[in-house]
Amino acid sequence: MTTTAQSGRPVVLASTLAFTVLFAVWVIFGIVGVAFKKELGMSDSQFFTLTSIPILVGSLLRLPVGMVSGRIGGKRMMTGLMIVCAVPMFLLPLATTWGQVEALSWIVGLAGVSFAIGNSWIMFWVPAPRQGLALGTFGAGNAGASITKLAAPALIALPTLGLVFVPSGWRLVPFVFGFLLLAGAAFVWLVAPKDRVEARSLPLATWLSPLKIPQVWRYGFYYMVFFGAYVALSVTLPKFYVEVYRTNLVTGGFLTALFIFPASLLRPVGGWLSDKFGPRAVTIWAFAVVLAASAGLALAALSLAVFVGLTLVLGVGMGIGKASNFKLVAHYYPAEMGVVGGLVGLLGGLGGWILQVLFGVTSAYSAAMPFVLLGFGALTAALLFLFSMMRNIRREQKSGDTETEAA
Repeated sequence: MTTTAQSGRPVVLASTLAFTVLFAVWVIFGIVGVAFKKELGMSDSQFFTLTSIPILVGSLLRLPVGMVSGRIGGKRMMTGLMIVCAVPMFLLPLATTWGQVEALSWIVGLAGVSFAIGNSWIMFWVPAPRQGLALGTFGAGNAGASITKLAAPALIALPTLGLVFVPSGWRLVPFVFGFLLLAGAAFVWLVAPKDRVEARSLPLATWLSPLKIPQVWRYGFYYMVFFGAYVALSVTLPKFYVEVYRTNLVTGGFLTALFIFPASLLRPVGGWLSDKFGPRAVTIWAFAVVLAASAGLALAALSLAVFVGLTLVLGVGMGIGKASNFKLVAHYYPAEMGVVGGLVGLLGGLGGWILQVLFGVTSAYSAAMPFVLLGFGALTAALLFLFSMMRNIRREQKSGDTETEAA
């Protein structure tokens, strides 16, 4: 085993843990926002603004962060990011107005760029034959959303501890998350190997050249379905359960976590399947599962048990598809993972922001409408993928025939 392969293991471990905690922070307003909506006198539009700001910020900054990750080093960037994101966590308990919470939400959004940092970091240390599994394992950090959905309601329900410096209610959640971020930063700094940064200095035009390739933008659109919709549902499902199925916040958070678990924890499985059977076949099957589950969820008057069961199926398709999607990126653009991965992550996250807004607007008219939109997006993406896949296969066959004739 090479030294790089050996060093890659602590990188995968450190980046996955950091991404898990940072993702939990990134979607914190999905639960906390419901809890303090009444206290701060927030309207529904203010609530959706609050939950969407971090998604927007974390998505738009993924591309520039991905571009510089290789130059600065993943260890330094991930550690610094966790320390910076701890600041708004300790300030949120002091907030008493909508304006103060909104201002802090912009800083919270920085947690979303951890995905671009981790992808670039792993690609630098892990050999190509195992990158699918490594990227899938790292991506399982999406399960950090389940930490928020499960832990936040429990922390909110805790009785006052009576300690002067320890807040209670919803304010306890960011307070605890702030310490988790600092502990995670210390773990990353102690466990991860010393950064080895890229020595080459390329002009900006060279860095951005992959953005001219239509295939890159298609991968970003596919990621909107697998990841963007996942983010949107992670944030909006707790409120959906409370308002449509009349559950309490603890139950709504738990049922949302049931969707999050397969959508996150199956990413390593999706990466392993992509390494073994190829990302093309795995991606098309993932699209089929997402489409079928979305079609079922779009039906009216579903019982709570059926609805939750279909979200589990949806999570399976998303978890596997997220991994196979990025294995495609790593396969075709291994040397440009920072830029291409950053763009794909940007489009996926931006899609999550757009879908979150659309889910909030359309659910006011029909509880099934968000899933109609998701099914339409999955169908469109699947057809595009099939078309591009067949074209790529024909090109590869022609290239093989040419090489045979030349030999």
